[in-house]
Order: sequence, then C-alpha cells, then structure tokens
Amino acid sequence: MRYAVLFFIIPFLSLFLESTLFGRFTLRGVGPDLMLIFVVFYAIINGSRRGFSYGLFCGLLEDLYFGRFIGMNVLSKGLTAFVIGKFEDNVFKDNFLVGFAGVVMATFLNFLLMLVIGLISMPHLVMDGYMLVDLSGQLFYNGLLSIPFYIWYYRSARSGLLREPRYRG
Repeated sequence: MRYAVLFFIIPFLSLFLESTLFGRFTLRGVGPDLMLIFVVFYAIINGSRRGFSYGLFCGLLEDLYFGRFIGMNVLSKGLTAFVIGKFEDNVFKDNFLVGFAGVVMATFLNFLLMLVIGLISMPHLVMDGYMLVDLSGQLFYNGLLSIPFYIWYYRSARSGLLREPRYRG
C-alpha cells in the first residue's frame, strides 16, 4: 500500500516543486522537468511496460495541472518511458551515469515527441531559435538534477521507501 501511495505522491510533489521552488530558479525561463526525471528512473528500474503506464499516468496529471492540450504530455511521457525502459536489461543500474544518460536521452526524445505532436495538432506552430534554447536549458537542468536524484531513487528502490513489497505466498 505504501509503495503505491508513494508513486502517486511523487508526481504531485514534482509538479509542486516545479511550479514553486524551481519556478524561481529558471535558466532563461526554462526549468527542470522533474516529472520526466522520475518517469525515466521508474522506467529504468521497472522496464518499458510499467514505465509506459507510469509515464501515461504522470503525463495525464501534468496535462490536467497545466491545462494545456490534454494528451500531449500523456503521449510524450508514455512513449519516452517505453523507449527508455527498453534499456532496463542492458544497463548496470548501480551506476549513477545510467540515470544521467537516461535523463539526457529522455529529455531530447520528449522534446522531439512534443514538437511532432505540436506540429500535428497545431500546424500553424512556428519553430524558432527559442525552442533550442528551451531544449538546451532543460537538458542542462535535468542532467544536473538527475545525478543526485538517481542516487536517492536507486537506493530507495532497492532498500528504502520505494522498494517494491514482496508478498509471501
């Protein structure tokens, strides 16, 4: 029960921190995407199927919270988690660079997916140089935060609060 509640609270806490604390410390108006960071960590630890489901859930919460187009974050976070989760069996999860590389790849992939979905749903969308500034700022922020967050997340997933319960049967 505690396990499920924590994975329900983490997205809300991420949204809260993004809009309060990290909203004050932006880099040219760009802040980190904490929700994406935790979705990526979940996919790295638990695989593509569970990562996809968690990405859909977190994307829906983000779409509902920000009130933009419902579905953009659902699709982008779900597909990003699915792709990153495919590496689950091929990476040494103890290494913090796995979290860093996963978050950097996921940030880039999420940006591309949001761009494609945006161009499909809004054909009049204008692409300009600011989009690259947004991407570089988010790559910097997400990459920087991924290292300490992954160390905490991995330790918690293995032997702490986020450890999956074992049922006796």
